[in-house]
Amino acid sequence: MNTPAADQTITTPAPLSETHACKLERDFLDQLPPSTAQYELVLKIVPMPADCNANGDIFGGWVMSHTDVAGAVPAFRIAKGRTATVAVKEFVFRHPVRVGDILSFYASVVRVGRTSITVAVDVYAEQFTDQGRYLKVTEATIVYVAINDAGRPRHIPAE
Repeated sequence: MNTPAADQTITTPAPLSETHACKLERDFLDQLPPSTAQYELVLKIVPMPADCNANGDIFGGWVMSHTDVAGAVPAFRIAKGRTATVAVKEFVFRHPVRVGDILSFYASVVRVGRTSITVAVDVYAEQFTDQGRYLKVTEATIVYVAINDAGRPRHIPAE
């Protein structure tokens, strides 16, 4: 077993709550931007400590997964049935998400094709202790395809 010499200093990492990532200030808006009026609020969720990455921020994959679910809501409604994610055209993480943030996922249909639906999703954070102030943390553009029971593409029904 290796033991430190008497003149060596042993340092331990700071607890997660004291890390640099958790101390960064974020500039929240007093209201949602007017552009969200074209979007539908489809999901609200609060990330928990188990959703953190090694830096103490919420794991990007967790945010991606919920963004995909949020985009699927209007896609499923338009397709009138099953859809599958076929492409992520854009996914931008603008700010870190913290434990206890309230995330609101806003979705808007960008394009409806013969078998596919493109959806834009904007994600805003509110601090749990300072609700009503918003910060855009993520934006994405996701393409879904309408599928039949066999998982094959199908036409999107007319409205």
